[in-house]
Amino acid sequence: MMNPPVRATGLPIRCGIVSVVVLRGAGTATRMLLARRSGAWLDGVWSYIAGHVQEGETGWQAARRELFEETGLVPEALYATGFCEQFYRAQPEGVEIVPAFVARVDEHAAVRLNHEHSASCWVDLDEAAARLPFGSQRDLLAHVRREFVERTPSEALRIGLD
Repeated sequence: MMNPPVRATGLPIRCGIVSVVVLRGAGTATRMLLARRSGAWLDGVWSYIAGHVQEGETGWQAARRELFEETGLVPEALYATGFCEQFYRAQPEGVEIVPAFVARVDEHAAVRLNHEHSASCWVDLDEAAARLPFGSQRDLLAHVRREFVERTPSEALRIGLD
């Protein structure tokens, strides 16, 4: 069972979801994976990979598992971004805090989508920004561009996958 939400000024605060920005290539040739959601929640919306943390999992373990479950991809490198998305959810009411990760994958790795998505595409970061529907997603993308594409990320952010 996940920890109960923390209350701050009357609203629950939850941290039970992670986001994974999947990148391949380098510099101006960097491409980001977008997947089009299918199902009741955000049907038809383009997004990066995200999912719930299961009992007993760390955030990075959930990120790696969700990446594999939703796309069949295994990261060559996984990084904590130091960025957490925040958004208000009406049902169930509360504020979601979502730690974000960057997964670097092989240039030729094949994407195998599960039932949560109807399509995927590799796009440059400008196209990704144009397709992402929420400001917090575009804020995360700007952070990823600045800290993981335009410069080499700190090794302190790299998560050992052994």
